[in-house]
Amino acid sequence: GVSQTHIPGDIFPCIPPSRSLTHSQPIRAYFTSSIKHPPSPPTKNSPDPPPTKSPPPPLFSPHQPPSPPHPQTLTHITPTGEAHMVRISAKPPTPRTAVARGRVVFSNPTARDLILKGLNKKGDVLGVARVAGVMAVKKTPEMIPLCHPILIDGVDVRVELGGRDGGGVGEEAEGGNGYVDIYVTVRCEGKTGVEMEALTGVSVAALTVFDMCKAVDKRMVIEGVRVVRKSGGQSGDFVE
Repeated sequence: GVSQTHIPGDIFPCIPPSRSLTHSQPIRAYFTSSIKHPPSPPTKNSPDPPPTKSPPPPLFSPHQPPSPPHPQTLTHITPTGEAHMVRISAKPPTPRTAVARGRVVFSNPTARDLILKGLNKKGDVLGVARVAGVMAVKKTPEMIPLCHPILIDGVDVRVELGGRDGGGVGEEAEGGNGYVDIYVTVRCEGKTGVEMEALTGVSVAALTVFDMCKAVDKRMVIEGVRVVRKSGGQSGDFVE
């Protein structure tokens, strides 16, 4: 029979302890049956056993040393791995600015032509998208669970129609059928940044363009939503 060999109990730590004895039994059986025990020590009259090759290292091991910690930590995660809203009461308020951008790319020229001529059945696409972006900035803490509600000093939403038939070079080549560029700038005097507000404004404005044009273009693509500039706060300034 197989001797009682210690098998690490948390090879798969994601399995709860109460279930690991049943659901991980095939895995334990595999590890137990595959263990090669060393041969018995030779007697005085027996020849030395032939050398054996060391088994290859496992693909994973619970005893592997942990990766070195990243110099920065996730402030929204507690030491026990639970999510929480960071306390910012001790931080002094400072001027904060964040700029985010995104793009809605059309798959055919119809949507762009309707916007140019003001013939979209749902109305002014660019104007409604601007209002949607401003509204989204103010509603960000209600949609992002761990985002602090802060006083916004100013919001600037730019929604611009671009692209041309026949393509072009660089980003223009990707929008030969037309596209809508969206830029959202958010400013405040606060204790935390406004990157999430800017990103939310861009995302909702882009979704508004999609909603108002989906009747003539089912293959639109929302792409490149990102922060391109921020200033203020302990992390300093950032420019893409």
